[in-house]
Amino acid sequence: MPELVEVVFNLPVDRRFTYAVPAELELNTGHRVMAPFGSRKLLGCVVGRPTEAPAGVAVIKEILRRVDEQPLFDERLLGLAEWLAGMYLCSLGEALAAMLPGGRREASEVDELEWEPLPKQEVALSSAQALAVERISSAADGFFYLYGVTGSGKTEVFLRTAAAVLARARGVIYLVPEIALTHQVVEVFAARFGPTVAVLHSGLTPSQRLSEWRRVLDGEARLVIGARSAVFAPVRDLGLLVIDEEHEGSYKSGTTPRYHARQVAMHRAQAEKALLVMGSATPSLEAWHSIREGRLASFSLGERLSGGSMPAVRIRNLNGESVPLSRPLIAEIRRTHEAGRQTILFLNRRGFAYFFHCRSCGYEMKCRHCSVALTYHKQRGQMVCHYCGYRSSPVTACPECGSVDVGYSGFGTERIEEELARLFPDLTVRRIDTDAVRRKQTLRKALAEFKAGKIDILVGTQMVAKGLNFPGVKLVGIILADTGLRLPDFRAAERTFGLIVQVSGRAGRYHPDGTVEVQTYLPRDQTIRLAAQGKLEEFYGRELESRRELGFPPFTRLIRLVFRSRSADKSMQAAEEFARLFPASEGVEVLGPVECPLAVVSGNARTQVLLRSPEFRRVHAAARLAMDSFSPPAGVYTEVDVDPVSLL
Repeated sequence: MPELVEVVFNLPVDRRFTYAVPAELELNTGHRVMAPFGSRKLLGCVVGRPTEAPAGVAVIKEILRRVDEQPLFDERLLGLAEWLAGMYLCSLGEALAAMLPGGRREASEVDELEWEPLPKQEVALSSAQALAVERISSAADGFFYLYGVTGSGKTEVFLRTAAAVLARARGVIYLVPEIALTHQVVEVFAARFGPTVAVLHSGLTPSQRLSEWRRVLDGEARLVIGARSAVFAPVRDLGLLVIDEEHEGSYKSGTTPRYHARQVAMHRAQAEKALLVMGSATPSLEAWHSIREGRLASFSLGERLSGGSMPAVRIRNLNGESVPLSRPLIAEIRRTHEAGRQTILFLNRRGFAYFFHCRSCGYEMKCRHCSVALTYHKQRGQMVCHYCGYRSSPVTACPECGSVDVGYSGFGTERIEEELARLFPDLTVRRIDTDAVRRKQTLRKALAEFKAGKIDILVGTQMVAKGLNFPGVKLVGIILADTGLRLPDFRAAERTFGLIVQVSGRAGRYHPDGTVEVQTYLPRDQTIRLAAQGKLEEFYGRELESRRELGFPPFTRLIRLVFRSRSADKSMQAAEEFARLFPASEGVEVLGPVECPLAVVSGNARTQVLLRSPEFRRVHAAARLAMDSFSPPAGVYTEVDVDPVSLL
């Protein structure tokens, strides 16, 4: 009898498939292989070596070839994948596909991982920093939270803790929320720890990620820096996981399995007896609640350490303004430049204008495939859907009534860039968003030039909102603070508050004269006012009370199921059929079915069902049982999101 292996594939099929191993091939758990699957050839992972064939199977197909010389994962990571599949209600193959690098061969050169380390600097710790380092480093394991204002030295605490863990010959994983922040974090860590640093994020090519994965797997690299998926890095003897800017929604995956890096890190820390240290100036509401309830040990850093102070924040009413830049903000930009300092302007919208409308009949140009308005990108000369990528040419007359009384409303970063060029022709302006930095190295170069003082005004989306640390910045302008407040989502206020506080934190980090201009059409809104005043305790208290009354996290746990189909009727019928599987006595509340706020995306009608309960085990078990007994009709696909961060 030939040797047998069990293989799983990146398919929503929760089972293992048995294959025979050709005599000339040596396979172990952790190898990736090409194998016949029906009429196709699929990439799979070896997850077991059974001693006998499954009962009732007459013919066992052979593995076609081995993809890797050495296994990509061991029993420890296989166990993590099994937990991931169970937690997020997906197949083992889907879980492993999310964890592993996708390259078929390692890169011979990894240009993007070359950096010039900063000079090593010894920084004197404040008493609050020293206490945090001492307490965390002396612990064997456990969860800790570093809560401090922007610029209060959280990174230095992370560095010292990592050094203590590495000195004990244990490994470290350091997570950042955005790829854009990875390079500057790598520079700081490379100055301290040299070539033992590895980088893992989706900005690398698959073969580059595979090369870095190998360095970690072989023990050559013991400190991994990366975005969300780096939480799966095969670090030997893991001793510390760090989650910087823990509040960020980007730590949640938007595709199957829809894992949250924070939950995965918590599981790994417990399973591998490691430390988990999280940090933010604006903790997630879940983390804040755990801190206040005494379930999460925290350390507070309350002062800026580089000579700066918290900036003066002013709210500017945009009602009555005819242009997106208010007169006070324009004047402040000029004063900032005359003082030899720099400005950052933040707007969480790409493009030139975000919808086209007819003033005669009210027509709005929407995407053919999604229930959202198209955004006008002037430089590209196109109307673009930011959800599915659909493109259309701009029009000069209304497609519905033929009227030429048409126009574009709203404004994006492209419009702001054009407005700045008109108002300040003598200043150097650079835009940073996903449209402007598509080419490799563009973002890194722009940030380096801004840091060197070669750029006067940096305008951008969330790329300029997080973690950036520039000594020359005096002024931060938030072009429109209320863009996310009107969204039909229970986290809208929390996200808006966090963004305002985080963006404001880019000003006054080295000099005590920072200024923040917050523009809004809702100047009396409590979320905006409390953020501008820096009143975190008051905002979190109000928001927690609201969540308690409405029955939303952190007082309940949610599981969201989205049923999508080309047919809206099929989508709704499938959701209704699924919702009927839950008896009223089960202790799980069923909300819906109802159309998703974004009812159509990429031509698919979307209907959602929310399952809610104060007890996670109960709602999770009920969801799994229902999914096992539910078979969606042809043409209907089900998306499962455990602990969703957005309900759009």
